[in-house]
Amino acid sequence: MILVIVGPTGVGKTKLSIELAKIYNGEIINADSMQVYKGLDVGTAKATLEERQNIKHHLLDIKEVWENYTVFDYQKDAREKIEEIKAKGKIPILVGGTGYYIKAALYDYDFLEENNQSNKYANLTIEKLNELLSKYELSINIDKNNKKRLIRLLEKLETGWEPEKKDYKLIYDDVYFIGLTTSRDKLYDIIDKRFEKMIIPLIDEVKPYFLKQIDSKALKTGIGYKELWPFFENKKTLVEVVKECQKNSRNYAKRQYTWFNNQMDINWFNVDYVNFNNTVKEVVEFIDNK
Repeated sequence: MILVIVGPTGVGKTKLSIELAKIYNGEIINADSMQVYKGLDVGTAKATLEERQNIKHHLLDIKEVWENYTVFDYQKDAREKIEEIKAKGKIPILVGGTGYYIKAALYDYDFLEENNQSNKYANLTIEKLNELLSKYELSINIDKNNKKRLIRLLEKLETGWEPEKKDYKLIYDDVYFIGLTTSRDKLYDIIDKRFEKMIIPLIDEVKPYFLKQIDSKALKTGIGYKELWPFFENKKTLVEVVKECQKNSRNYAKRQYTWFNNQMDINWFNVDYVNFNNTVKEVVEFIDNK
């Protein structure tokens, strides 16, 4: 059996994962693309050692913030951890909001290992990259404004790779997809209050990287991190930064819902924030009666 806990940011995935790990003798595999980085704890809402309650966690803090880590890397690492946990007679529990990571780990996705040294297209504009791609007959959707993905796609096409629509299949048996949800108003309130509470420790977390001028993918793409750069440069006020973080997190939560609903067969459970044990009980009953 493999348990997968998904849902939007801030909904309570970490708390549920700990409770299920205790009940089912499980170990947790991180499925959040930002929590793989050391030192990014506040903005990613990474579980503290106390919150982990001595439950073994995998793929947390495995990379320095300036290192690159791709979905290709995650697929390999997560599958290794799944087999490692199962070999001990324990239950793997994947937890996180990065749906692409989860699907790459559990479904028959094939990736070409990325060549991070390639500079062939690095200096081209987005317009030029799209022009080059227009020469190929592609039946897939392309994010025409994402330069990194455009370059990656061109490099793959040059190898002879041909995109195809595929009904991806699970490579494991007995996978239980559990999604946590709540009303949009409640979720947005949680997100807003969380950023109001975390902003000062978040500044303390990010400022050393700014002072060292560490310009990494993680710091320039992670919500709560990228928004602070203009503040350190005296281009935005703290109030503006908080509001932007809140807005970006709410929009990210919307995208997460859309992705999970379109890509996976999720069993959704409304979170009881007054008595979280009721949520745990409902999920356990679902698993045991499946």
